Amino acid sequence: MILTIANQKGGVGKTTTAINLAAAFAKKGKKTLLLDLDPQSNSSITFLDTHNLDKSVYDVLTDAKCGFGDVIRHTSVLHLDVAPAKIALAKLESNLVGEFDAPFRLKDKLDAVRGDYDVIVIDTPPTLGLITVNALVACSHLLIPIQSSYFALEGTDDLLETVERVKARPNPNLKVLGVLITLHDKRTVLAKDIYKQIKTVFGAKVFRTVISKNVRLEESPAYKEAIFSFAPHSTGAIEYFKLSDEVLNRV
Repeated sequence: MILTIANQKGGVGKTTTAINLAAAFAKKGKKTLLLDLDPQSNSSITFLDTHNLDKSVYDVLTDAKCGFGDVIRHTSVLHLDVAPAKIALAKLESNLVGEFDAPFRLKDKLDAVRGDYDVIVIDTPPTLGLITVNALVACSHLLIPIQSSYFALEGTDDLLETVERVKARPNPNLKVLGVLITLHDKRTVLAKDIYKQIKTVFGAKVFRTVISKNVRLEESPAYKEAIFSFAPHSTGAIEYFKLSDEVLNRV
């Protein structure tokens, strides 16, 4: 399974979900690759010292001689590897403008390593540009995190339209695995109303698991850890482990 986590809205928990879902799969014994496609490189920073890296995913996608084998690094988490991003990735779109194979760069390069992993989790930037399109073309499944807030559904039409365009030609096998409600505060009436709205729009696509607002989830990246080692008994750890079960069952 190659699972892309995408939503063009920022602050919806994409990176938090990528980090902790990948760690949950690894905790289950699944050989897992966390592929960071966000120029902010927060997924990479959580597990690696990116200052000491000569090459990153940017080099893989722009240099014909560079492959994922040149950039993938092991982490301190058993069964979890990371393909790191650096800020240079922000230049990718301008560098690939006019290249006929631009949307297929990631898919083509992943072919060499996809057989080495049970699960590949792709973290994407908060845009619907070429980087996210590459992720959608390369993956088998899409997970959409949506924040439990007033503007929760803003922009989802654009994302789903992009998904349909990708399915129409470059990746007809792409499946929307589900919608994940994040940053949910079940104590408020507003959160309950937003939850109902999301369920009305997406129905059975909404995961049963809901990710609550949790200070431990916010703190763990600062300590360069996934939630399972930083706060293994926290609500966030329990919820992301449940989500990993649900994802694998849906696949």
